[in-house]
Amino acid sequence: MSSPAAPSPPGAADPSPADNAAHQASTVIEVDDDDAAAGYASDASSRDSASLSSSVRDHAFEFGRRYHRYQDGKYAFPNDEPEQEREDMKHAAIVTAMGDRLHYAPIRDRPENILDLGTGTGIWVVEMGEQYPSAIVQGVDLSPIQPSWVPPNVKFVVDDAEAPWVYPKDHFDLVHARHTVQAHIRPSGWVELHEMNYVPRCDDGSMPADYQFARMLELVGQGLAAMSINLNGVHSIKAQLEEAGFVDVQERVFKVPLGPWPKDRLLKKVGRYYQAIAMDGLQAIALRPICKGLGWMPEEVEVFLAGVRKHLMDSSIHAYQTLHVIYAQKPEAT
Repeated sequence: MSSPAAPSPPGAADPSPADNAAHQASTVIEVDDDDAAAGYASDASSRDSASLSSSVRDHAFEFGRRYHRYQDGKYAFPNDEPEQEREDMKHAAIVTAMGDRLHYAPIRDRPENILDLGTGTGIWVVEMGEQYPSAIVQGVDLSPIQPSWVPPNVKFVVDDAEAPWVYPKDHFDLVHARHTVQAHIRPSGWVELHEMNYVPRCDDGSMPADYQFARMLELVGQGLAAMSINLNGVHSIKAQLEEAGFVDVQERVFKVPLGPWPKDRLLKKVGRYYQAIAMDGLQAIALRPICKGLGWMPEEVEVFLAGVRKHLMDSSIHAYQTLHVIYAQKPEAT
């Protein structure tokens, strides 16, 4: 049994045929042969949840970057200003790739409670708060890097989403997350997950066998595995949701070009975003996992990244990654 669908704000309406043609992963992306860029181009009762104490605000500095210290080791990437800017650009790219939607789960017309786990800079929460003024929209993250000036229905909490929760059961209309949180979703409420499959793909054979960006991501995955972090959990999400008892499990897959090589105007825009996101984030993505997980020296990583940059800027390589939007409903109480 489903709640009434929202009346088509951005984030809930069904995609148009043009939207499907531009974004669905079954569509082969047409290359723009005329592209000028061708060539190289919580709550006070929680353990330490809502206090934002000095220990929560403390940071660690490694490899010239800033990392959160709270629950150190649970997240392997920086939280400094350059990374925050990159995360906001990534949000813009994902929303564009999704057809200017913040979500696909058909939540009810006037939701009351929405939660974002791993909220980062909080931009998704702020935009959801503006789109759904009837709802209290909360974001949870290990880093206190969210803005202080937000809509009145928006709240941020510094906490570990994998620890025991202070939220009541049967509470949320929508949880935007990387975790299965069935107990806290109200009956007929929804969970929605946005995950990248980071393995680069190519439809026309233009990606070389030694594509260095793919090699870098392989090394990052190995380094994260050594740190007990799984980079490629996207393949198991649907099965996990079904095993947890969710129903109407849906998955939408979108191609995300790694450069402005597509002919389609919207995909070209997404590709420009993601090329910049990848180029700006190479150090952030690679240094800690490869150095701490695999024992490389920072200087070795920097030398390796030179080849990665060269391949990322070569628009004759028509590579892309895939974005997976997976959503499912909690059944009505029986």
